[in-house]
Parts: sequence; C-alpha cells; structure tokens
Amino acid sequence: MINEQNPDRNFIGRGWSFPPQFDISSKAVVMTEGVEDINNSLHILLSTVAGERVMNMSYGCNLDALVFESLDTSTITYIKSKIETAILFYEARIEVERIEINTQNILEGVVLIEVDYIVSLTNNRFNFVFPFYREEGTELSSIVPIP
Repeated sequence: MINEQNPDRNFIGRGWSFPPQFDISSKAVVMTEGVEDINNSLHILLSTVAGERVMNMSYGCNLDALVFESLDTSTITYIKSKIETAILFYEARIEVERIEINTQNILEGVVLIEVDYIVSLTNNRFNFVFPFYREEGTELSSIVPIP
C-alpha cells in the first residue's frame, strides 16, 4: 500500500516486524514501516553474527565475540568501528551521526549502545539504543522432566 500522505515513507521502507508476529484476524504478517522498520533493521544487524545468514555470509556485526572482553578505550573504539562499518554496508537508508557506549550499568552486565542517525531521504534525526548484555540462564530445577 502506498502512503499518499507522506510519499517519502515509501522509500524508507516496509518490512516484517521484529520479532516476526502474525495478525490472526487478517491472517497476515504484522508489518512495520518508516523509522520503526529502520530500528528493527538496526537491531537485527547488531544482533547477527557474520556467517549466520546463508545467502549473505558477511552480514552482521559479531558483537557476541566481544562479550568477555574488558571494556577499555581500545575495545570501545573497536566496537564503535564495527558498528559504523556494518551500518555503512548494510543500512543505506541512514547516516550515522554518533555512536556512544553507555557503561553506567556495567556492573549489572548491561552496556547500552546508542546510535544517533539521520534518515538520508528526510534529513530527520533519530536515536536507536541497543542493549548489549548476556542474559542469565533459566533455573534448571523449574524445567519439567520429560517422562
């Protein structure tokens, strides 16, 4: 469906929601468009390991490989460079303005990656925050054994 009120949104794109969801009433995939679609795309890009996509083996950012690295200036610079390069190659709809690594909650195991970007077509500025952390495992005693 073409957006008659704002034709620029047609270029920005439309895609499946992330994670994929289905609308039972319309029997269709829930779609996102505009900036929400860009943010979904950034989330997928930053959480994908290179080699994970069969038809595009270089797609991804490989941030998982850095989970246990010490977060010093060198590592922060390397993370920013990896993210900027991945966005440059795989998200042509935006221009990165700034990438910041927020370490306020590092003792809880959470590092927030903040990406300020400009949508190339509309020249509008937006911010995307990606939580980079290792989720704790579930308690194994709560799992029901299979008979």
